[in-house]
Amino acid sequence: MGPEIQTTARLTCPECGQVEALTMPTDACQWFHECRNCRTVLRPLPGDCCVFCSYADVPCPPVQAGSGCCS
Repeated sequence: MGPEIQTTARLTCPECGQVEALTMPTDACQWFHECRNCRTVLRPLPGDCCVFCSYADVPCPPVQAGSGCCS
């Protein structure tokens, strides 16, 4: 059995530094997220599959599982 998949992450807004604890979807990519503080709409950085892989402290569940995201 592989390592346990984390489904919660701390996402940090690159504009204002707001940190939000969020539950990541396990069966889909999240391409957008609106910061609750400054209302900036976050999008994945080039080469990343979702906002969690770009701005969170842990990658999304599919990437953690080694299956790649959105494949």
